[in-house]
Amino acid sequence: MSPIGRWYSIRCYKHNGTLHRVWDRGLVLENNSDYIVTATKKAKVVEANGRRWFTKEPAVTIFSKKEWWNVICMLKKEGICYYCNIASPSIIDKDTIKYIDYDLDAKLFSNDEIRVLDEKEYQYHKNNFSYCDKLDAVLKNQTQVIIEKMKKRVFPFEDDLINKYFEQYLKNTKKES
Repeated sequence: MSPIGRWYSIRCYKHNGTLHRVWDRGLVLENNSDYIVTATKKAKVVEANGRRWFTKEPAVTIFSKKEWWNVICMLKKEGICYYCNIASPSIIDKDTIKYIDYDLDAKLFSNDEIRVLDEKEYQYHKNNFSYCDKLDAVLKNQTQVIIEKMKKRVFPFEDDLINKYFEQYLKNTKKES
């Protein structure tokens, strides 16, 4: 059965297999051999420590199935802000999208500013979880690839595409009401 048009939970793990964060649901808008696209509005998030919160703005998330990233595209008043997690390729397991988060993040603001985030957290987990040199190289290379995509504003960092996905989400959720 195709996941398109269905709600899936999203589970984020750490390298050692521990659960890091769970989003209660995302509506699957696309699922192809390269990526999964979901959208949410006021999603409930549960952290590993039990803290619960709700997302502030609507978002479209693109989970790569082949590359080491996923991108949360937050639709803010001032424009779309892209938060890219350097993470394992994502999989669908039953009614859940799963991936491993590797801490390195890159953020593209609506004014085209780019920031690399959480480098200290990455170093801590790299040492704590004993990432091998090959994994370290893949993750650092993927960060550079993502930064270049951000600079060029190529997939998945395309405002028009993200807005189309969000319109699709709104149409699908109106049918449910």
